[in-house]
Amino acid sequence: MSEFRLLHTMLRVLDLEKSLDFYTRLMGMRLLRRTDYEGGRFTLAFVGYGEESDTAVLELTHNWDQAEPYSIGSGYGHIAIGVPDIYATCEKLAAEGVKIPRPPGPMKHGTTVIAFVEDPDGYKVELIERK
Repeated sequence: MSEFRLLHTMLRVLDLEKSLDFYTRLMGMRLLRRTDYEGGRFTLAFVGYGEESDTAVLELTHNWDQAEPYSIGSGYGHIAIGVPDIYATCEKLAAEGVKIPRPPGPMKHGTTVIAFVEDPDGYKVELIERK
């Protein structure tokens, strides 16, 4: 199965501009491409840390007529992002008004330093300190 690889994860977002700001400015990803589909009344924006040709990315789907926040459901968990200094990262995010439901610290029953933050739609993003 070596020809298989993860391409992207799709998240439905209520406010595309807020989500793009979160994932690009605050999480350090780049906007790779953005396409409006007038006939379907939706926009797809792909963000990531590398090119789609060799890196898994996030697909942010904005349905133009969606007025209410999406229900995240009980099956979805989180995405994880490695960061070099989790404490400084969380301080920066908190100053920007990002919710941090689980502040940085060692994970329970382990030594890896983690934190959980929420994107503008309430999706959980696990930060993992990687030095």
